[in-house]
Amino acid sequence: MKLVKRNIKLMLRSLNDVRNGNAGKFARKKNLSASFPYTIALKLEIKKGTSFENKVHNLRLAAEKINEVIIHPGEIFSFWKAVGNPEKGFKKSRSIINGALSEETGGGLCQVSGAVYYMSLKSGLKILERYNHSIDIYTEETRYTPLGTDATVVYGYKDLRIENIYDFPVKFRFEIVGDDLVLHLLSEQKIAEHALTFETEKRENELVSRIKDEKGNIYISKYKYL
Repeated sequence: MKLVKRNIKLMLRSLNDVRNGNAGKFARKKNLSASFPYTIALKLEIKKGTSFENKVHNLRLAAEKINEVIIHPGEIFSFWKAVGNPEKGFKKSRSIINGALSEETGGGLCQVSGAVYYMSLKSGLKILERYNHSIDIYTEETRYTPLGTDATVVYGYKDLRIENIYDFPVKFRFEIVGDDLVLHLLSEQKIAEHALTFETEKRENELVSRIKDEKGNIYISKYKYL
């Protein structure tokens, strides 16, 4: 039943992409000989924990797939179109499912999607689709990106989609260096790194994060307490 529901969701997504004109806009594997002399870098610590080796395996596999994609002007980066079905080659690791911690195939991939989202905010790319986690499982000491820069992804249900608004190609390039996940946004022309303002509000039943960019856009994330 779970597989049937997921396949229906995937079909509905595809039909919706056709209707809204996005079906032909998704970035895919392109000629990797293109030159990208400019870069913005982001380094995230891979926190140790249960199933750490599986998590690193998942991060490395996803990184390899994303590194092959070039996003041309007007094209859309889709996390799942780049990474593919997580049941193919990925291992079980920690995930948040329905507000609870569990072990799922493809666990840990949210660190990759979160890095892409955070980089997109820093570089001024357009956010078309993004979901924050339902709960905040980290402390300020264990958090690998600022609160509000996470991006949960669920195959068939929740995607991360980023549009290249620039008039030149860009690409994400990941590498794992020691215990760090390093992400570069490569570009043919220089992109100024955007300053972000972070605000956090503690309410009785939830934690609210607001991120404001240089253009005045505000990105709000709400988390239930664990």
